[in-house]
Amino acid sequence: MYLFLAMLAAIDLVLASSTAPKALAVLLVHAHEIGYVVCLTQMFFIHAFSSMESGVLVAMALDRYVAICHPLHHSTILHPGTIGRIGMAVLVRGLILLIPFPILLQSLIFCQTTVIGHAYCEHMAVVKLACSETTVNRAYGLAVALLVVGLDVLAIGVSYALILQAVLKVPGSEARLKAFSTCGAHVCVILVFYVPGIFSFLTHRFGHHVPHHVHVLLATLYLLVPPALNPLVYGVKTQQIRQRVLRVFYVKGLI
Repeated sequence: MYLFLAMLAAIDLVLASSTAPKALAVLLVHAHEIGYVVCLTQMFFIHAFSSMESGVLVAMALDRYVAICHPLHHSTILHPGTIGRIGMAVLVRGLILLIPFPILLQSLIFCQTTVIGHAYCEHMAVVKLACSETTVNRAYGLAVALLVVGLDVLAIGVSYALILQAVLKVPGSEARLKAFSTCGAHVCVILVFYVPGIFSFLTHRFGHHVPHHVHVLLATLYLLVPPALNPLVYGVKTQQIRQRVLRVFYVKGLI
C-alpha cells in the first residue's frame, strides 16, 4: 500500500502542477491567454495522469482485496516486483491511450473565437471550438473515457463486492468493523476522484441545461481537490503516517 501511495502522490503532484499555476494566473492576474502548443501539452498531461490515477486506484482496490481475503499470501502475491509491473502497466496505458488526443487535435481547423470556457485545456472544451468535422475526436474521447473509467470502476466494484462478501462471513462485529476501516480511506479517495470527473464527462455531452459556472467549478475541483485531500485522508487513516507526522511536530515543539 505504501508503494501505491507513493505512485498516487507522484501523480497528484503532476496533476496539480499542470493545472494550478495557470488556473491561479487566470483567477488572480487575469492571464487568460495560453499558447496552442502549451494548451495541447497541458491537456495531454491532465488526461494522461488522470488515467494513471484511475489505474492506481484499481491497484489499491486489488491490494485491499488481497489484504482482507488472502491476508496470509499478501506479501507473496503483491511483492515489489508485481507492484512494479502494475505501476509500469498503469504508466504505459495512460501514455498510449492519450497520445492520440493532441495528434488528432492538430488536424482540426479552429474558428476565430478560441475562448475555452475552463481554467485549463480540457479535451472536449477544445474540440468544441473547432469549425471542422470533429466526429473522430469525439468518438475517440468517448472510447477512452469508457475504456478507462468504465473498466476501472467495474474492476473496483468487483473487488469491493468480493471484499464485502468475505467480510460478512467473518464472525464478530469488531472484526467486521476493522475490515471495513481498512477500506475507508480508499473509498473516500475513490468518491472524491470519480464523482466530479464523471459529472464533468456527462455534462460535456448531455448536460446542456447545467449552468456553465457549475460545470467549470466542478471540473476544476476534479483536478485540484483530490491532490489536496488524498494526503489528508491517508494521513488520518494510516497509523504509521499519523505517528510520523506527530513526531515531526513534537520535535519542532509545536505540540
